Amino acid sequence: MERDRPIARNTEDASPALSVIIVTYNSAEALPPLLDSIPAGLAGIDRFEVLIVDNESKDGSAELAEAHPVSPIVIRMGYNAGYAAAINVAAARAHPGSHLLILNPDLRLYPDAARPLVERAEKTSTGVVVPLNYTEEGRVDPTLRREPSIMTAWADALLGGTLAMRVGLGEVIGGAARYGRSGTVEWATGSALLVSARVRDLIGAWDESFFLYSEEVDYLRRVREAGFEVVFEPRSQVMHESGGSGRNARLFALMTANRIRYYGRHHNALQTSIFRLGIALGQAIRCWRGAAHRAALSSALMPLKSPTEFMAVRRS
Repeated sequence: MERDRPIARNTEDASPALSVIIVTYNSAEALPPLLDSIPAGLAGIDRFEVLIVDNESKDGSAELAEAHPVSPIVIRMGYNAGYAAAINVAAARAHPGSHLLILNPDLRLYPDAARPLVERAEKTSTGVVVPLNYTEEGRVDPTLRREPSIMTAWADALLGGTLAMRVGLGEVIGGAARYGRSGTVEWATGSALLVSARVRDLIGAWDESFFLYSEEVDYLRRVREAGFEVVFEPRSQVMHESGGSGRNARLFALMTANRIRYYGRHHNALQTSIFRLGIALGQAIRCWRGAAHRAALSSALMPLKSPTEFMAVRRS
């Protein structure tokens, strides 16, 4: 399933302080700039390793990673196992006692991005640390989130995500002032996050049943329930390419189904029905925008498909 390579680190110490985990799936175009950004991004980190888990890419992502000067460990899953499963495989392979820096392949690290995350993770109250994200255009990407609720679902549906964010009722947290200071949050999108070594051991594996989307919401809830903080640290800065689920109707439908699935795990049937209706209403209002919203509406109204059903359709 994997090819052994020397562990990427800048010291001979056998216990890296930081294990960088990147999950790839047909990521050959996006991956090289991320790998190129790692040396400067990890400036000041004396001990590290880089692990790439490839979910059976067809575009040479694994081969490209193996040839890169960063010399990562490349783990070939042999099939598309999903995001959470790939993280779990990498975490099991990573050195015990290291923090885990989990990055999307379409991310770029700004110089010295990792050190503030590691410094914050050393505090005993900290479970996970997330950086400040920028868009490709250089604008702050609002990645901080409120826990999904009936209020956030209906506010986003009736007001739209942008207005709901501005008035402080939606799931997305906005405001330049909030992104200019560090502090605790309920959760943040999973494009880049550092899991502290203590939480890594305590919380355990990511929930593989989500396959893709909402797995970070679930994981960060478990971190908070264990008594640790999820911390936003704007001294650490990264850039995340735009795109993703919003451009793909099937993936947008999967994201919608997983939002409802996650909410339903923590609330009763009546609450989940009201939440689900809010999601459906929001997609119905926006059906004119294209196939992605129509697919999401269908996903919200019909019996929930399992993530594997969505991916089986994708492969057909």
